[in-house]
Amino acid sequence: MKPASPVALLHPSGDKRLKMLDATMKRHQYQQDALIEILHKAQELYGYLKTDLLLYIARQLKLPPSQVYGVATFYHLFSLAPQGVHSCVVCTGTACYVKGAQAILASVEATAHIRAGETTANNQLSLMTARCLGACGIAPAVVFDGTVLGNQTPESVCEWLNHCFAERIQG
Repeated sequence: MKPASPVALLHPSGDKRLKMLDATMKRHQYQQDALIEILHKAQELYGYLKTDLLLYIARQLKLPPSQVYGVATFYHLFSLAPQGVHSCVVCTGTACYVKGAQAILASVEATAHIRAGETTANNQLSLMTARCLGACGIAPAVVFDGTVLGNQTPESVCEWLNHCFAERIQG
């Protein structure tokens, strides 16, 4: 009888995603400095970074869980919760903040009935903030489903949400 692999011991379901993540770590030779690339792969495979997945990565790379969690929470592109079908990222960097980012954020929160960092109950929209998108010349900037739009107002953002999602954004 063949001994079970560490993957099978952790996930008796034989989840192929975990096997693919293991292949990525092996390709990077379990190097600790490949953590960001490995987290990207994990999020690509699972949609978000679950706590048990972060612990698994920490164990495999022989890193403290606090370090893996710290990296996952530092970068706004990583998510620790399931994401919606669509995303809205409001830049809160200095230029955007001065030109009204807080009003835009408040307007989106009121329209979608969620707060920054949350997803609507029907998983249609995730609302996030970013410290700076690097689009200061077109401040205030908002990213809808990966497309950066500049010179936004609370009205233009909510109009976009209402146009694209009609009644679907509310859970």
